[in-house]
Amino acid sequence: MAQEIEIELKQLLMKEEFEQLKQHFQLKDSDFHTQTNYYFDTPQFDIKSQFAALRMREKNGQWVLTLKEPHEIGLLETHQTIAPPSNLDDFQLPKGEVADRLDHLNIQKDQIVYFGSLETSRAEKMIKEGLIVLDHSRYLTVEDYELEFEVSDLEIGQTAFSALLQQFQIPVRNTKNKVVRFYEEKMKTQNR
Repeated sequence: MAQEIEIELKQLLMKEEFEQLKQHFQLKDSDFHTQTNYYFDTPQFDIKSQFAALRMREKNGQWVLTLKEPHEIGLLETHQTIAPPSNLDDFQLPKGEVADRLDHLNIQKDQIVYFGSLETSRAEKMIKEGLIVLDHSRYLTVEDYELEFEVSDLEIGQTAFSALLQQFQIPVRNTKNKVVRFYEEKMKTQNR
């Protein structure tokens, strides 16, 4: 089973802060690549209610289905390489590691439907303490900017992350995961 623990610190940014960090880390427009996350859940949001998320995306020429679940530190990610989807609206969850984890969560797999996509323009820069990620995302009616910091040691990462925010005078903002922001916006647009 392809699993990993993801320890990630996040901070929503204003566009000006994003541009400042882009310049500081010497990232050019050509350093950014676009990826699209396709999100799935049941109509009753059964996966979300378990604080989990199910996404699919193409990465390095392969399609990968990923289930993210809460873990003591960070998130437990279960990855499964799948065949390219022919039609997202008729997506059938394949057998394998992800389906097994959904069984563990008591999710009715035959109820899973496609909810929508989130497109991100992303650049990464490795520094001593971890991986700096700058994301410019678009989904539904929203466009946002985010700094992510992927680390292997939470304590060291938090210290470095706080120092970086202080250096650029970026106030700490309550930053939810992309999938949470996507779902909240999706629910808003459905209730309009």
